[in-house]
Amino acid sequence: MTTTAARAEAASVEGFKPWTRPEMAARLARDIPEGWCVNLGIGIPLLVSNFVKGREVIFQSENGIIGMGGLQKPEELEPWLVNAGKQNVNLVTGASIVHHADSFAMIRGGHIDLCVLGAFEVAANGDFANWTTSLTDGVPAVGGAMDLAVGAKRLWIIMDHTSKNGGTKLLEQCALPLTALKAVSRVYTNFAVLDVGPKGFEVVDMAPGLTMAALQAKTGAKLVAKAA
Repeated sequence: MTTTAARAEAASVEGFKPWTRPEMAARLARDIPEGWCVNLGIGIPLLVSNFVKGREVIFQSENGIIGMGGLQKPEELEPWLVNAGKQNVNLVTGASIVHHADSFAMIRGGHIDLCVLGAFEVAANGDFANWTTSLTDGVPAVGGAMDLAVGAKRLWIIMDHTSKNGGTKLLEQCALPLTALKAVSRVYTNFAVLDVGPKGFEVVDMAPGLTMAALQAKTGAKLVAKAA
């Protein structure tokens, strides 16, 4: 397909409906197996726990919760029980509260099956940037992202496919300061689910109505179809 034809096809499906953030979280939750221990970053990742149904998944919060439940309801507010994003959460039956150092020993010791983080950019080789854009005067803070990126057994990113100004966030090479090198194995966006493969981003799934050509037009790195 020529570049002109690809652009025409991309334009023809501009009216497709991207996944909403809850739909993105539900799509990711569907892929978490029974029994995994999962750390959720702040932002969209925190929605994932709302959609794990019918199987046991242990959610860990880096500030010291093992067995984190969903968000508290206003009528049951316990202000001293918060996750790493300072949101009030519940505990599941059998949950534990541990020292911050013990929580990071768990992370650095390779006991987390999956970490789900947001990102500003992801590169085709698995590099990602999620801690600063250097666009504000505030002092940036990486938090526990670097530890999680290298300590968890696998890292999935969930984010919008494009920035607010329409620029792509999936690139051949990240332009922003990196959080970790070659750490990402899968990306969930409002357009598609993509694996980080040896030949580029491998398309696993796409939002209804979106074509491969249209997705490629909105992606700054080579896309390949996932082998069956």
